[in-house]
Amino acid sequence: MDGRAEAPAAGTVLNALATGTGSAFAIDEYVRASVDVGGPAVTGIVAGAPEADTTLIERAAELVLEEFGDGQGATVETESSVPMASGLKSSSAAANAVVLATLDALDAIEDVTREYAARIGVRAARDAGVTVTGAFDDASASMLGGLTVTNNDEDALLVREEVDWDVLVWTPPEQAFSADADVERCRRVAPMADLVAELALAGRYQTAMTVNGFAFAGALDRPTGPMLDALPAAAGVSLSGTGPSYVAVGDREALEPVATAWDDRPGTIIETTTQTAGARPL
Repeated sequence: MDGRAEAPAAGTVLNALATGTGSAFAIDEYVRASVDVGGPAVTGIVAGAPEADTTLIERAAELVLEEFGDGQGATVETESSVPMASGLKSSSAAANAVVLATLDALDAIEDVTREYAARIGVRAARDAGVTVTGAFDDASASMLGGLTVTNNDEDALLVREEVDWDVLVWTPPEQAFSADADVERCRRVAPMADLVAELALAGRYQTAMTVNGFAFAGALDRPTGPMLDALPAAAGVSLSGTGPSYVAVGDREALEPVATAWDDRPGTIIETTTQTAGARPL
């Protein structure tokens, strides 16, 4: 009884820390999970990172096994092309991949909707303490693909739309854990977050993410220089999540000068696209 699945990472349109309303879009970079059901307990492994905290992936598998299994344990392993703690929703992607892989191993993947599967991952993230908001915006974008707008306080999906953008990501050589973010400072920019939500609900996603980026960079003490580097060439640019990554969107040719400017900064650059298929079993 084994299963495999993959789930895409995501970038930010609206950070949900200020108001509970969030928005994210899936990108063509992945976390993959394999699950071997059996044994007395659930054990997690993160490939290439033997010291990594495995609480989230273990809890994601446990929740599926509790609901759809028969008292089994499992061995869970994830591997990722997404830098951990970089603001690219690697935790949501990992939880989604593990949930689908466990359902696949139990031959139960047809028994749940993708939204329900995403909510299992959100429960695991809350139980593991890796999220402040519950991150249903990130989880839904990763699970469903495309762009989503959500009410994270109610785990409610408000909008899901397919977007077709080229995407540029710059990740500096550091990590930032969303659970450590200063929520009180973020709540001070709630009026700006409300404006971003209005723009997103009106379909003005690229403008929304740029406003979000400047608002939350200020709240989280992140530099605005990388966003200024991207303007006006990019159609939209934002700090992704609580950072440290920044994401710019547009068409590939327009993003070339952004890549040149970001290449002068220490860190890594990913050239990718939006992803609309979401998570899937392998």
